[in-house]
Amino acid sequence: MSNEKGDVEAALLYPSMQENPDLRWAFIRKVYSILTVQLLVTVAVAAVVVANPPIAIFFISWIGLTVYVAIIITLVIVLILLVFYENRHPLNFFLLGILTLCYGLVIGLATSFVSGLVILEAGIATAVVVVSLTAYTFWASKRGQDFEFLRPFLMCAILTLTMFTIFLIFFPMRRFSEMIYSGLAVLIFSAYVIYDTNQLIKQHSYDQYIWASIQLYLDILNIFVRLLQIFRSVNR
Repeated sequence: MSNEKGDVEAALLYPSMQENPDLRWAFIRKVYSILTVQLLVTVAVAAVVVANPPIAIFFISWIGLTVYVAIIITLVIVLILLVFYENRHPLNFFLLGILTLCYGLVIGLATSFVSGLVILEAGIATAVVVVSLTAYTFWASKRGQDFEFLRPFLMCAILTLTMFTIFLIFFPMRRFSEMIYSGLAVLIFSAYVIYDTNQLIKQHSYDQYIWASIQLYLDILNIFVRLLQIFRSVNR
């Protein structure tokens, strides 16, 4: 009896956990399985774009820019549809597939004119940051740490980042300001990784596996893109 109790306590994700730990662990594994597939598909699509320069050159033309705008609009529409059809199977996975393919194309275009060394540096740095933050969140949750306090901070941080982005659009500055902007963005989305992982552990219902994977997926992509900007500025 004592061994069974000890096993249950060892499986707990956080103190005073009332739900079945096995169900929560199964939910977490499902989310990370979907996330892994998303990242692999994104890397594959981006690799195809990078390996075929004519694709990137096409998007420099007016027709290509129109197609690119259409892809961005498609991303917004798909995200909205996923809010309403998150639990509608298999439509949710179909929409998730479209979302992942579109982001793979966008990431591929973002890396097409960047050296392989910079892409490798940004990829390794992203992996280190995400794995470290994820491990820390699980460790902290195990010890009763709650990251709900990050919600108001992140709302203010995103507002600040948006204002800074608008400022840079109308008043372009040199490389140093771009590095500051990218570094600030990395810090903000790193905090989002912690917050979204905490939500995954404690708050999301078992039916929210699609939305949970999307949140982490977008956090990771944002960190990669900002780190890519930093390493590209450093290596110029």
